[in-house]
Amino acid sequence: MALAATLVCQSLAAQRRIQSMPEHDTKLYYFGIALGVNMSAYKLSYTQQYATSDEFSLIQPVNGPGFTMGIIGNLKLSNFINLRFIPALTFANKGIQSIGVLEKNTAVRNVESIFTSLPLQLKFKSDRINNFRFYGIVGSKFDYDLASNAKSRREDEWLKIRPYDMGVELGVGFEFYFPNFILSPELKISHGLMDLHERDKLIPMSNQIDQIKTRCVMLTFMIEG
Repeated sequence: MALAATLVCQSLAAQRRIQSMPEHDTKLYYFGIALGVNMSAYKLSYTQQYATSDEFSLIQPVNGPGFTMGIIGNLKLSNFINLRFIPALTFANKGIQSIGVLEKNTAVRNVESIFTSLPLQLKFKSDRINNFRFYGIVGSKFDYDLASNAKSRREDEWLKIRPYDMGVELGVGFEFYFPNFILSPELKISHGLMDLHERDKLIPMSNQIDQIKTRCVMLTFMIEG
């Protein structure tokens, strides 16, 4: 009985040491797909007029959910560094809440966006431990809002938002090797660098806001082969 138990334990230990896709680390390039969810918001800075405003007692950003789908291209630069390009389509929903001074009415205006996102990243990988690896990413991206010219956005122009943005990204992830694919959950933050606010003195809220930038947290699942 003891001998049988020992043999079973040795067999299980041997299986754990067997690497899935051992040839994968030698590939110069490979591809995959990315599916994820995100939570995004504007970061606002205000004009001096906002402090003494007789129209608004409060203007603040509102978080909103979204999702992303993209195609992954990986190029091996060294055993521990990859160059990664992930053109993606990102659906995002951000908003701004305002409260009037006199009527105290609360209004939330949402901005629904469909971004073409073009991120270029460096992926720094740890040593592979059996079928597991840890990695970090750093990169930059360019976004263009395909929904910026939508009829509904033009008719309800309570604030003018530029359609293009550039930003930086930082993230961490884990690679899990299976017999036929690699699954990588990844958590990433993105900070927009450009001011998206297109000032218009005829729009009351536009006079209260100085700059509008973007912030986003994204959880993505990468499937690569």
